[in-house]
Amino acid sequence: MNGSEVNGLDDQDVVDRLKEARSEHFNLRLKHATGELENTSRLNGVRRDVARLLTVAKQRGIDLGRVLRS
Repeated sequence: MNGSEVNGLDDQDVVDRLKEARSEHFNLRLKHATGELENTSRLNGVRRDVARLLTVAKQRGIDLGRVLRS
């Protein structure tokens, strides 16, 4: 996912993709810790996707603390 794709999403899609990306990042970290992960570059890619999504959410003023709790 690149920056222009993230900017093209509406607010709810940004939040949904952020939830998915954080979940995927957690699963990849778990697999890496147990030695099951073969493609370790995906770990960095997902981390950067989370950062992109967080940046766009902050620029748009989305209150992620409130949105992610509910």
